[in-house]
Parts: sequence; C-alpha cells; structure tokens
Amino acid sequence: MQNPLLAQFATPFDTAPFTKIKTENYLPAIKTAIEEAKLEIEGIKKEGQPTFENTIEALDRSGKKLGIISSIFFNLNAAETSPELQKLAREISPLLTQHSNDILLDQVLFQKVASVFDSKSSLTLTPEQSMLLEKTYKSFVRNGAKLTSEQGEILRNIDQELAQLSLKFGENVLEETNKFVHFETEESALDGLPEGIKEAAAQIAEEKNKPGQWAFTLDYPSYIPAMTYAKNRALRKLLFLAYNTKCSKGDELDNQQIIKDILTLKEKRAKLLGYANHAEFILEERMAKSPKEVIKFLESLLEKARPKAEKEVKELTAFAKKLDGISELQKWDFAYYSELLKKEKYAIDDELLKPYFQLEKVVSGVFKTAKKLFGIDFKLNPEIPVYHPDVKAYEVTDKGGNHLAIYYADYFPRPGKRNGAWMTSYRGQSMQGEINNRPHVSIVCNFTKPTKTKPSLLTFNEVTTLFHEFGHALHGMLANTTYESLSGTSVYWDFVELPSQIFENWCYEKECLDFFADHYETGEKIPSDLIEKLKKAANFQQGYQTVRQISFGLLDMAFHSTPASKVTDIPTFEEEAMKRTDLLPKVPGTLMATSFSHIFQGGYSAGYYSYKWAEVLDADAFDLFLEKGVFDEVTAASFQTHILSAGGSEHPSVLYKKFRGREPKTDALLKRAGLIES
Repeated sequence: MQNPLLAQFATPFDTAPFTKIKTENYLPAIKTAIEEAKLEIEGIKKEGQPTFENTIEALDRSGKKLGIISSIFFNLNAAETSPELQKLAREISPLLTQHSNDILLDQVLFQKVASVFDSKSSLTLTPEQSMLLEKTYKSFVRNGAKLTSEQGEILRNIDQELAQLSLKFGENVLEETNKFVHFETEESALDGLPEGIKEAAAQIAEEKNKPGQWAFTLDYPSYIPAMTYAKNRALRKLLFLAYNTKCSKGDELDNQQIIKDILTLKEKRAKLLGYANHAEFILEERMAKSPKEVIKFLESLLEKARPKAEKEVKELTAFAKKLDGISELQKWDFAYYSELLKKEKYAIDDELLKPYFQLEKVVSGVFKTAKKLFGIDFKLNPEIPVYHPDVKAYEVTDKGGNHLAIYYADYFPRPGKRNGAWMTSYRGQSMQGEINNRPHVSIVCNFTKPTKTKPSLLTFNEVTTLFHEFGHALHGMLANTTYESLSGTSVYWDFVELPSQIFENWCYEKECLDFFADHYETGEKIPSDLIEKLKKAANFQQGYQTVRQISFGLLDMAFHSTPASKVTDIPTFEEEAMKRTDLLPKVPGTLMATSFSHIFQGGYSAGYYSYKWAEVLDADAFDLFLEKGVFDEVTAASFQTHILSAGGSEHPSVLYKKFRGREPKTDALLKRAGLIES
C-alpha cells in the first residue's frame, strides 16, 4: 500500500490525510521527500547563468512536499503526541537539520545566490522580489555559507545538537506536566471554587479512576481556576510549587543542564558566524536591532510601570491582610486576592462573565467579527479529515465566495497536547503562475471542557486568547504574496504579534460582544453596564502585568546576551536577572527557566520582548480603528492589504507606515494600560 504522505492527497482541498496516516509512514516519507528536494536543488545548481528566476525563485519553490510532510509531523508532535512520535521526532529532527545545512552550506549553490545578489542593482525587481533576494542571501550567510568547510562541519554538529536538546526540553516539560495530579477527598477543601470548576475537577478524578474525589492537574483549565478561586491556601501553595518547580528537581526530567548546553551551543554558533552572542545574531533580523535597543525599550516601560505595580501590590497586600489577616502576601496568593479585589472594585469577576461566553458562541462571534471586517465566511466541512475527534475543520471563503483557506480548530486539553495556545500552518500560501495556492492553518488551545451539566464556558482571558490566536490565523488565511517564504506569518518576529494582539481589542467593544456574548441559559445579551465594567477592569493591575511581561523579556535577553560560561547556576542567574522586576517574596526552590518553553523550545529565544513591542504597534494601530470606527471598512481594508495580506513582502516598518501613515508611537499603549494620563 502506498504511503499516504507521498501519494496525491485524495482529500478535499488537498488537506492532510490524517485518518490514513500511521506512525510508521512518517520516517520513510520524510526520507523520500528529502531525496526529492535534493534533486530539485541539483537541478538549480545545473542551470547556466544564475538569474533571479532560475536561482532565487526556484529555491523558494523547492522542497514543498518536504515542508508539508514536516509540518504535519511536527504539528501533531505538539498537539497529539505519543511516546512513539516523540521517539520519531528525535530521529527526524537531525535529518531535517542536516538537509537544511546541506543546502545552506553548499558552496556551488551559494555562489549562484551571491552572483544574483551582487547584480541586484542592475535587476528590475518588485519590492517583494527584492525582499526575497535579500532574505535568501542572508539566510545563506547567517547559516554559515561563508565559513570554511571545517567550520561548516562544526556548525552542522551544533545545529544537530540544538535540535535534539530543544526537543528534549519540551518533552520533559510535557511529561512533568502530565505526571502531576493532586486529589482532594473532602469537598470542604474546595471552598471558593465555582460549581463548574468543582464539576470539572470531579470529572478529571473520575477519568483517573478516583470517582467521588476531585483532581487538579497542571493543565491551564485546572490550574488557573484553582489558583484564582480556591480559598484553601494550602491547596494554592501546593499547586503553585508543583507548577513552578517543573523540570528543576534534579531528576531525569530536570532541564537545568539542557539550558546550559543550549546556551553554550547558541553562543558558539553565533561566534562562529561573527556575532558577539546569540542575541546579536537574532536581533539583526528584527525591528529592534540590538540587545541594547531591546533593553532600552524594556527599561523605559519598566520605569513607567514599576511605580504603578508597587502601588498595586501594596493595595492588594492591605486587602489580603484586612480580609484574612495575611501578614505577607505570597506568590500563590496573588491571583486569589486579585480576583476578590477586582470583584470588590468593579463588581465583576470571571464567574459573573463566563455564562455569557459559551465556547461555540464565542467561536461564532470570532467568525462574525472576521466577516464584518474582512468579508470572509467559515463553513464547517465534515469531509475534511482531522487528527482527533475534538478538532473541527472549516472551509474559508472570501466575500466573492471564492476559496480562501482551510481552518482547523482544536480547543481542549489532552494528555498528548502541550499546554498553552498557538497558531500553526499545515500549508503556506504562494502563487504559481496564475494559481494561488491557498493556505491551511490551525489554532490549538487548552480551554475548559464541557461537563455533564455545563457547556464549555470561557473566562474573559480565554476569550481574548481565542481572539489572539485567531488574529494569527487571519495573518495566515488572508496571506496573498507570490512567495511562500514571505507569506502570512513569515515576518520579522517582533512584528508577528501585531495581527494577534490587535484582534484582542475587539473583545472590549460592544459592537463585537453583541455578536456572541449571550447568556447560555437565558439568551440575554451581555448588559451594557457589564461591558463598561469590563473596560474599566481591563486596566486592573496593568502595572503588575506589564512588569511581569518585562521580567520575562529581561530574563530571555540576559540568557542570550550573557557569556554562557557565566551561567553556571540557573537559579542564581534567574534571580539576578529578575530582581528588578520581582514585586513579591522569592519562593525558594521555584524556577521559571526550566519550563520557559517559548525561549528554549519555541522560536522566541532573544525575542520574548516582542510581545511588548507588538503591544506598542497594536495599541497605536487600533487607535486608528477607534478614530474611524471599529468596523470601518476603509481602515479594515487597509489593514488587510498592508499588514495581513502583505506578510513579509516588505520591511515591517514600511508596511506599518503604509497602514498608519506614520511611525508608531508608544502613547496609545501607555494610555491604554493606565501608565500615563489619557
């Protein structure tokens, strides 16, 4: 029987044939696709005089099958993994790294690319073609094309090791998360928890063969509500310690040595390529050009945010003391007393809001918002194969009814799914002559599951998470460039969060909330006074939250700009890097770095600051929508043309100015966060 990954996908819209794929199909498919990609590269090398078309464009169009198969494999390794897939990942990852290095260290190929690059002044290129040429040339140089063969071998070995270490880091975090479960036998221990959360805890216990008990895990829908509502301080402390000591206990899942090895290799790689450190290497291809600029940016925000954060912590400490006689507020107390204080100040809390945010209705609201802004429609298509029964697949069409994209949605936690929320792609968008190959994108979340008596009801934070990831998905679905490597989310990393973060803003607008915020039992629309309270509460503890995000950015930058030889003790290093942003007593034994997957497993190394950077852009951009109307057609069309559809076809500062008419200003963010007066 033919390997389904290598056959023509006999599925609607050539979607991934998930139901036919077996674990044993992946490795042979990857190996075959690598060989096919190598033949394509050899064909490019055999061309005569190198031109933009026969070298640069041809390179962009090579390896498409390998890209699709790899995407399927690694996306499932994150969303629906197994010990077998993880073992395969450790085998497949080095093959792909080696293949990538074979291309980027190929001197014959590089000389062809360099020849076209050196003649660029005599070429008549569109801005997108110029960007592709520059990006292609830089990708060779930044991956060792100018190294000697001996240095190239060293780089190959480094990349192989880094790929394995990154996988191992993530596997350890997932295993540590999955193995923890805490059971409570007395209902009195659950005081303060809403009925829906208790029911979910009982359901988890039942699934784990402990009927009549209540179980808590480190998955977000279990952990976050417990930390927010459990009156039981001992329970909060127990869960906090479990969550914040992940992969730091000195056992086989400890990530401390892995972090040190990753940092050493990244630094060695950067120096091999002529950079002082990994951060310098990464930031060369960012809007923020250097570690110095990033630190200056973060510290300027810290200067504004810390005084407000200190006041907020002081206020919360006094509140906890008055309420429960807590003499010293601890980190496991923060979310609990914050929720109570928010309720007292604004007469609003998640439990009051959740009945208005039934998952199915919020999803419908997200679709309606996208239709109102960009004219697109979503139609559930049960004929499209999915990789798990929870996953839904939609066909997306534009305002003319033309096929635009395939959209997969995967909302609930499972043992085989890593924590958090993310958007990913199974197939990118590109033009091939007159044919516009449309993208297949996916969002993966970990929302509260329905129980026997209640549908999935989202917290407002989960609503904004859904909008956030959907913003990324729009960036993918509305992509409309010629070249796949410049399409959709293939943009500078500190620009990639703009579409996602700006989309969160609509959650606070009545016109948008009216699409979906209906009480799941009564059908009553969310009252206007609740929306007003929601808006007022949006700035609640924004000083603290801003400082917290800055702390992660500073830790990331410290790890990747400090000589690796000086990172001898991870707890000490972390404490030193975060001391200016620590507002609550240090909890001995806790460690953030060992489960900081964004920077040691994901793509955010030396780039975590980009969340705050993009907040400046999103606040400034949304200001234009507020000025013109949140559903203003002209503004939405401009945002689609210059941001969502344009991908990385031009430098992000050029694209942003085309949309906004000027450079971004920080004022809108500072006002929105209440850090300066409006």
